[in-house]
Amino acid sequence: MTTKPLYSGKLYWPDTLPAYTRYPQLAENRSVRVAVVGGGMSGVLCAHALASAGIDTLLVERDEIAVGSSAANTGLLQFSNDIMLVELMAQVGDGRAVDFYRACRRAVDQLEQRATELRTDAGFRRTSSLYYASEEQDVPKLRREYEALFHNGFDVEYWEADRIAAHFPFRKAGAIVTHGDAEINPFRFVHGLADQAVRHGLAVCEHTGIISHIPANGFHRLMTETGAVIEAEHVIYAVGYEPEELRGHLIKAELNRSFAMVTEPVPSLAGWHKQWMIWETRRPYLYLRTTQDGRVVIGGLDEDEETPVTGGRELRAHTDRLERELGALFPDIDARAAYEWSATFGESRDGLPFIGPDPALPGIYYCLGYGGNGTVYSMLASQLLLDLIRGEEPDPIASLLRLDRPAPDRRLHA
Repeated sequence: MTTKPLYSGKLYWPDTLPAYTRYPQLAENRSVRVAVVGGGMSGVLCAHALASAGIDTLLVERDEIAVGSSAANTGLLQFSNDIMLVELMAQVGDGRAVDFYRACRRAVDQLEQRATELRTDAGFRRTSSLYYASEEQDVPKLRREYEALFHNGFDVEYWEADRIAAHFPFRKAGAIVTHGDAEINPFRFVHGLADQAVRHGLAVCEHTGIISHIPANGFHRLMTETGAVIEAEHVIYAVGYEPEELRGHLIKAELNRSFAMVTEPVPSLAGWHKQWMIWETRRPYLYLRTTQDGRVVIGGLDEDEETPVTGGRELRAHTDRLERELGALFPDIDARAAYEWSATFGESRDGLPFIGPDPALPGIYYCLGYGGNGTVYSMLASQLLLDLIRGEEPDPIASLLRLDRPAPDRRLHA
């Protein structure tokens, strides 16, 4: 497997959990029913679901649990997606689009259940999101989105400019408030989930990279860097983004880079209504949330480059822009960045993740969380792939997410 740097800079979440479980390298051959490759959010959620169902599962991670994209994850959990419901309706039909949004809403509920069962405080908090119109011309589409959400049973409100200004220190032309969202500490959550899965029978091996994969006689032989061989009936690649082995086989998918910062603790957040999460209609969009210890997380400024920035000066320039954006929305918050980073961010052509079996090779599955709702997609994947491996009828949304789905007609979004 080809490895690429997924982030640069100083991350916040690992500092919130200074002591956590370390797992051994794989030192001997193993035969299991399912091998999960990847120890981030998606891999651990999938492995947890399998182990909890009593399925013999081994998870291997080439580095350490949760140190890749999961540590750079900003922990916003929303049922709304980068692709608006009205856009998805135009793309796949009203019913299928609504089913997908409902599945995302259920996934947030399932993440809450997982978090509350852990021995570790995962920083899970139910909250709402303010999705505001970045420009006046975005209001008609935002209203259509509100109507689509409301008429399909989602808990939403539409706020006019005066109501926004009465609750926040900024004024926008309009906004949708979505209720039923949440936020989480992704680093603590992944580690807590892994610990619990081990108690359910999961085997975890860190510093165990896969160097070759050979299908043989209905099984899959995975060769590791350590020289040990894994023989598995099923293999799940939960590696975040498209592995080199699939290059060119998926719908157009692009890797970009994004930027985020976390402030020093803020003395008062009194002007921030209920500390709701905030994002906007502009693309790429800005997003904000708060943390348990009173910090502000703000991110965005996506760029069409795969590799995170490597120079400290360039990273600092983007952080300065994020600080200015924060100050424009919340003039009374005077807090500098304590953490700043640049991270790889993937987007698919149709705005959906790739979850499901390999189109050509039986027994191989992928969980590739393209889009800004990766944790929610990982929760979806854990249930969809569990059903497939158990031979159960998959959820109807599985056809939307399959790897060989047809590419969308870009004229729909022209």
